[in-house]
Amino acid sequence: MKNNRTNDQSRRHFIKHLGLGLASIPLIGLVGCGGSDSTATSSSGTDSSSGSGSSSGGSSSGTTTSWASGGTSSMTANFPDDSLFALSTACTLALTKNLTEGPCYFTADTLDDISEAQGGLPMQLCLRVTDTSCNPLSGLEVEVWHCDVEGVYSGDTSGSADANGFSSSFCTGNDSAALRSKWFRGTQITDSNGRVNFKSCFPGWYSGRTIHIHFRVRNNNNDEVVSQFCFPDAFTAEICTTHSEYASRGIQDTTLSAGRDTVFGSSYNEFLFDYQQNSDGSLLAYKTIQIS
Repeated sequence: MKNNRTNDQSRRHFIKHLGLGLASIPLIGLVGCGGSDSTATSSSGTDSSSGSGSSSGGSSSGTTTSWASGGTSSMTANFPDDSLFALSTACTLALTKNLTEGPCYFTADTLDDISEAQGGLPMQLCLRVTDTSCNPLSGLEVEVWHCDVEGVYSGDTSGSADANGFSSSFCTGNDSAALRSKWFRGTQITDSNGRVNFKSCFPGWYSGRTIHIHFRVRNNNNDEVVSQFCFPDAFTAEICTTHSEYASRGIQDTTLSAGRDTVFGSSYNEFLFDYQQNSDGSLLAYKTIQIS
């Protein structure tokens, strides 16, 4: 158990006031806390046959397994091929909306396994970037970041080219391990199919937010989109109440269906990951990001 835990009440107060403060900020080009940009980039959709936020409930062979634990070292399943992102003949995706960068961002190293040997439900995180015609976009930088099992972000900003907005106390709770770590942060370049793959672990939660994963897409150092994806309430409840590495903290205090998350709001369906369970019990979370 980590020491110097973040005060959840202070976090909730901080998030609430960040959201309220955005009411007076123009939405165009917004990359501030708690807001969205309905004009520059728009709503995210899904191109998977299973539907947004759905789970296969088992492996490709149909054999259901219990959820794995112990972090990425316990993962044996290979990343799925690009048929994961199979599109119908018509392009049905919608552009991906900008959402808040948040106070916990700093630039990350190029990594495929971003866990830094942290524990948790091992997760394959697969993202694909396309244009408005659903053509894959290669050579773009995709960066992801999220908190650990206990809802704490890493905080070692040394070597980061951009840590100006990083709120160390809020994000790390001044936890000594977090302050010397860069866990759950990484960057990859999209391949010829517009795809990046990360090995990670399912995030935990902190007060005032639903469980989420941040991402940004850059082209020649220019932001194309900065946003977040999330998971259905039923799935987060399952993991937070039954998985050995999450159950001690219990279910998150901010759910999507209650409309209490100030970032996703009532439009949360647009930002739900597609997900399924791999044959080794790890989680596969995937999503297409469409940019103009």
